[in-house]
Amino acid sequence: MTSSAPAVRARRRNASLAVALCAGLTAALTACGGEDPDEGTNGVGKLSAPEIEKKARAATDSADAVRLAGTLVSKGGTYKIDMRLKNKGGAGSVTSKNSTFTLLRIDDELYLKADAGFWSHEDEGKADTGEDGTAAADKLEGKYVKVPEGDPTYKQLSGFTDKKVLLDGMLTLHGKLTKGDRDKVAGVRTVRIMGGEGAGGALDVALEGKPYPLRFARGGGGGVITLADWGKDFTLKAPAEDETVDYGKQLPKTSS
Repeated sequence: MTSSAPAVRARRRNASLAVALCAGLTAALTACGGEDPDEGTNGVGKLSAPEIEKKARAATDSADAVRLAGTLVSKGGTYKIDMRLKNKGGAGSVTSKNSTFTLLRIDDELYLKADAGFWSHEDEGKADTGEDGTAAADKLEGKYVKVPEGDPTYKQLSGFTDKKVLLDGMLTLHGKLTKGDRDKVAGVRTVRIMGGEGAGGALDVALEGKPYPLRFARGGGGGVITLADWGKDFTLKAPAEDETVDYGKQLPKTSS
């Protein structure tokens, strides 16, 4: 039986179309398979997790300044922080369950500014200065209080303004290091490394420019911190005298 000419032509067109589609699909698959996910990056994505951590540590140590913002969860409670830090000090705010306070440190001089709620207390009704708690709180509200180095509060709060202490404490991964997914943080491509498959923390490292840490998730639900403005300098200036209260060797007790 002989096929009609139109039918033959139709089959040939269909066959040609199928060949073209297959050729196009093959080319597309070949192109996808040949793409380099690290093209245009700093190359750390090709490294092992321990090597990426080493690169991130080196980048961190070389930076003169950084901004940290996010949440920290510890046995003492939950803190929201927004701090700008450099080698000689830092400035920013910390919010706890009871209050929000501002910290400013220049070299060894630490200043604290808080609302009346921070300074109020209910234990004995008296501050160590002999003042009534309410009177002391009213006096200190909105003022920068110079924190004596010998006061326990100094050690407790100065860590929030210490770049090395804060970064060393937060960017430590625990457990065997493994490499995770690619992502973006503030529009910058990143690669994730994890400790103990995430239980020991997860760190997103920049794939563009220097391999700075850009986001850190603490293990066990300990909070998430973003890191930005690496190497961007800022000014630290002591508050004016009329904005400052100096209690001498010891601060009043607080409700924090």
